[in-house]
Amino acid sequence: MPPVPRPPSAPPALWRDADFRRLWFGQTLSQLGAHASQVTLPLVAVVALAADAGQLGALRAVEQAPILLFSLFAGAWVDRRRTRDVMVWADFGRALALAAIPVAYVLGGLGLPLLLVVAFLVGVLSVFFDVACQASLVRLVERGELVRCNSALEGSRSAAQTGGPALGGALVSLLSAPVANAAGALFFAVSFLSIRRIRRREETGGAEERAAEERTAEERTTEERTSEGQTAEGQTVARTERPAPRLWPRVREGLQLVCTDALLRSVGLASALYQFSFAALMTVLLLFLPRELHLSGTAVGLVLAAVGPGAVIGSLLAAKLPGRWGYGRVLVGAAVLGDGALLCVPALHGSAGPAASTAYASSAASAWATVLALMAVNFLFGMGSQTVNVTLMAVRQARTPVRLQGRVVATINVVGMGLTPLGSLLGGRLAEWWGLHTGLLVTAAALTLSPLFMTLSPLRRLGRSLPAARR
Repeated sequence: MPPVPRPPSAPPALWRDADFRRLWFGQTLSQLGAHASQVTLPLVAVVALAADAGQLGALRAVEQAPILLFSLFAGAWVDRRRTRDVMVWADFGRALALAAIPVAYVLGGLGLPLLLVVAFLVGVLSVFFDVACQASLVRLVERGELVRCNSALEGSRSAAQTGGPALGGALVSLLSAPVANAAGALFFAVSFLSIRRIRRREETGGAEERAAEERTAEERTTEERTSEGQTAEGQTVARTERPAPRLWPRVREGLQLVCTDALLRSVGLASALYQFSFAALMTVLLLFLPRELHLSGTAVGLVLAAVGPGAVIGSLLAAKLPGRWGYGRVLVGAAVLGDGALLCVPALHGSAGPAASTAYASSAASAWATVLALMAVNFLFGMGSQTVNVTLMAVRQARTPVRLQGRVVATINVVGMGLTPLGSLLGGRLAEWWGLHTGLLVTAAALTLSPLFMTLSPLRRLGRSLPAARR
């Protein structure tokens, strides 16, 4: 029997979806604007306003505080609304906020209070945008496309993490620091126009939640009628209409789902272990590179930027590997590769001072060998950690009901990011108590607690298909 000819391969359905292309393009520009502003906003304070270290620290804290203050509320709020509208208005608000800086500079009204207000507004709106963006995929694409869609979005986000700060620094050099923020406003404005063109109707959590509330109210009324019976006149006792749930009960519902579901709880705990350890490690690493290895600012930038290309590769791998080897194996294997690679960094030794002649600082060749070794380590780390990130995101999205997507995203974000300040403080203390080499080794070892936990958790037992949604 002659072989049946195969039909010509069609272009991937993912990129033939116009709405997804609009979401991807808008999210990419939004991420570029967000990461560029993380450089341009502090430089306005330092260059244009001559802020001291305390004022600069306050500015960064104000920009980061909304993650802890508003993530849970954003999740509950997003679940009852169309995610496209939330992202559109978040982009619009951030564009206006950043545009206020160059306008105030031209008019002579730029000051630190305005900068603090802008930083806080950008931080709040970024929380709402990020929660809505992650919750939107389940409403916009088919279940089987979740991993590929996450891979595409996370790949562009990784590229923005590398290119955004570099672009922000270049704009500050070419223009003045205040005027450079106009570029961030432009990115948000174009993202606003792209995402606004999404046409697909979403199945919002609000409709599903209201239907569930109505069914619950009907069942409760039936039970009460059965237990209490009727009055002597044969009339059924009147019942008042059940009010819509308030914000805190809806927030609590998201918290309860993450706490009671074994898979979601494992995702949250693995993220918390990773974020806490990584914050501690980065604190020590940023001291280790210039002080122990005597790397220049340019070399440090190259080392840290190597995470970006690795993350792009990791996003592509996350779209292919789980279907072949299984989600559990990919999660553990990628985490061991990425986190374990950082254990090599403490083995590097720099000079004891500028005039020393050790193996890594006696010549330009040995110095660049150190830089290349560090770039290779960071490349592997970026590839492994991004593979884990995309895969975990797909597991979380598949396991979470549509009506709870935003609240689960927000809960896991708070659990993970909420520990980063403590991790940073611990990393600094370890460097003071035990020295940079030992502190870096301890924090790198602590980072491997996340893959160890995943090995012992239900995540390890995941097969080649995504878990079913929780009922």
